[in-house]
Amino acid sequence: MARWNTTSTPTPRPTKDFAKSLRRSMSLPEVLLWQALKGGGLEGLRFRKQHPIGPYILDFYCARLRLAVEVDGGSHGFGDRPDRDERRDAWLREQGIHTLRMSASLVLESVDDALRTILGEVEAMGRGDALPFNPLRPFGPPPPAREDR
Repeated sequence: MARWNTTSTPTPRPTKDFAKSLRRSMSLPEVLLWQALKGGGLEGLRFRKQHPIGPYILDFYCARLRLAVEVDGGSHGFGDRPDRDERRDAWLREQGIHTLRMSASLVLESVDDALRTILGEVEAMGRGDALPFNPLRPFGPPPPAREDR
C-alpha cells in the first residue's frame, strides 16, 4: 500500500481503516461526483476516492495533478470547521497538494458544472498540459440517440 502514499509522511493505520469505511458510506454528492470521475471519466484523469494522506482523508485525489477535490456540505461553514479546513489545506499545501473545495449543493445541482469547475481549476493551476487528449471521449453527456429512418 506504500505505493499509494504520495507524501513522505506515513499514513497511520487508523486513518487507512477509516478511509475504507468512508468509501462504503459516501454522501449523495460524493457518489454523484464519483460516478463521473471514476475510470478516467474526466478527460482521462484518474481519481481515487476517500484517499488517505498523512493524517487526512481526501474525498477525491488525482495523483498526476496532485489535486485534492473536497465536497463540502453545509457544516463546513460553521463552528471551528473553517479553521480546521484551513489547517488541513495548509498541511496539504506543504505536501505539494492543491485543494479544490466545492459545495455539495453545486454537485447536486449539476455534476457537469462540478466537472467544469475541476477542469477550470486544473487550467488555473497551469496544469492543462497534463490533460490527456482523447477525441473519442468528449466532455459532457452523450449525444441524444438517433432514430433509424
